[in-house]
Amino acid sequence: MFATSTLALLTLVPWYGIQYGYNTSAIVAFVAITWLTGMSITGGYHRLWSHNAYDAHPVLRVWYALWGATAMQNTILDWCSGHRVHHRHCDDIDLDPYSAKRGLWFSHMGWMLRKYPSGQVNFDNVKNLMNDPIVMWQYKYYTPITLGMNFGIPIILGLIFGDVLGMLLLAGIARLVVAHHITFFINSIAHKWGSQPYTDENTARDNTFFAFLTHGEGYHNYHHIFQTDYRNGIRWFHWDPTKWFIKACSWVGLTKNLKKVPDFKIRRAMVKMQFKRANEQLDKATNAGLLADNIEQLKLTLEKEYEDFKVLLNEWTELQTGKYQQTRKSLQEKWQGAAIHARFTELENGLKLQHERLRVFNAQFAFAKA
Repeated sequence: MFATSTLALLTLVPWYGIQYGYNTSAIVAFVAITWLTGMSITGGYHRLWSHNAYDAHPVLRVWYALWGATAMQNTILDWCSGHRVHHRHCDDIDLDPYSAKRGLWFSHMGWMLRKYPSGQVNFDNVKNLMNDPIVMWQYKYYTPITLGMNFGIPIILGLIFGDVLGMLLLAGIARLVVAHHITFFINSIAHKWGSQPYTDENTARDNTFFAFLTHGEGYHNYHHIFQTDYRNGIRWFHWDPTKWFIKACSWVGLTKNLKKVPDFKIRRAMVKMQFKRANEQLDKATNAGLLADNIEQLKLTLEKEYEDFKVLLNEWTELQTGKYQQTRKSLQEKWQGAAIHARFTELENGLKLQHERLRVFNAQFAFAKA
């Protein structure tokens, strides 16, 4: 499939464009179906079924199942099983189906071109999905659904707009190849280039450029540490159309129970990474004999910040325990109005301020070294 579709993209698609030209309807269909298939993979296969980040109405789940099949990335069951293994054994060269540590080509698509032991499907980790009638319907009828969506939709559109072959080439073949590689970028590029603001315990990166190409999936470092969040881009300006689509659907009753990681936990992960990097920089400077006059003062400053950090975490943990106990007693209304709730807000603001202080500390330290 990969060889045939790529060869057609490189030969037939440009030949037809030069010889006859593509009408506007084919171009619009290319863009629209690329968006629909991509959104069904990111919003459906990935955030809904792989990670249970929210609940969706059966109408939306059928929509995801149909357009997800159009992406030709296997069934929901197969896709989610492999993806859950990827998260559980991320970067393990023997267990991760598309481990980035086996090379860029392997993680991009090489893992699909041969039968590797790490890619063997085992549905033990998707038993919850096997109770979903829509998932099992797609699994049972995947081949006819895929053929019908990939050929039927372009042919119908071609008949309507008077260019069946042009529609098949552009909205069918070209769209399929582009959609494939957009998804594959997450397994390869998003584990190779970008930033790691939340964790460096795996190869996942945040990459804004590829977030734009992949419906928001490029904020991959965040996703690998907080995989049940329905968002990948957590800031309002982060390009994450999947997040916006899921949220918009909640306004009309198509989605509900949207899971969000508390801001304090997110900030905690970021501050931990800042401490780790600051300590690494101090160790390097000490070993290299740099900043000899200031190194002890810098260490004392960092130690003081870390003690403040531990105090914040301890109090937050204690308050979380209290909140849990209040909820168990069905006193949520009382909890919301209690003074302890205000203290939660103060702790969150305190951690934000510490995050900013550490950001300035690291920036000044880097400047001093320069």
